[in-house]
Amino acid sequence: QTLHEAFARNFGASLSGFLRTIVETKVATCEQMTYSEFISALPNPTSFNLIGADGLEGQMCLEISPLIIYPIIDRLLGGTSQDLFIPQRPMTLIETRLIGNVTSRGLIAMAEAWANLKVLKFAITATESNPQLVQIVPPNEVVVVIGFELKMGNRAGTMNLCIPFNVIEPIMEALSAQSWFSNS
Repeated sequence: QTLHEAFARNFGASLSGFLRTIVETKVATCEQMTYSEFISALPNPTSFNLIGADGLEGQMCLEISPLIIYPIIDRLLGGTSQDLFIPQRPMTLIETRLIGNVTSRGLIAMAEAWANLKVLKFAITATESNPQLVQIVPPNEVVVVIGFELKMGNRAGTMNLCIPFNVIEPIMEALSAQSWFSNS
């Protein structure tokens, strides 16, 4: 949680500069569940991004709710998002490309936040609109899900970072309380 509060601050600041409006980002939840529980709680369609890192085994996923994605796209294209309609369809290629600019800023902020543990370079390996189609780990595998709340003006939405246990297992010692407080 401490690690991702730093990420939320950096990502919020980066997005605020990029969108030229205040974007508040904060950690809302941090919980452990099975992968199937995580997937079944997600909307369909959504922005579902698979993330890989050179120094880690396996993949993580970053899901961003359409409730905040479409206001961001609207803002990028010069709209006011006052009477914004949130479509119930997968994102178009242009929308996906625009959101790629947002997620790439998120990955940079995540790399900065994780730098105390291990220097990593995160990259998006795939994007999908239906989370049910993506199986990064077996359904009963334990994952850590960090839920973020994003607010931009009168719009708000969620973002979820799902980290399977096998991905962070090699760096578990670095996550222990003593080393964490001495690093910070």
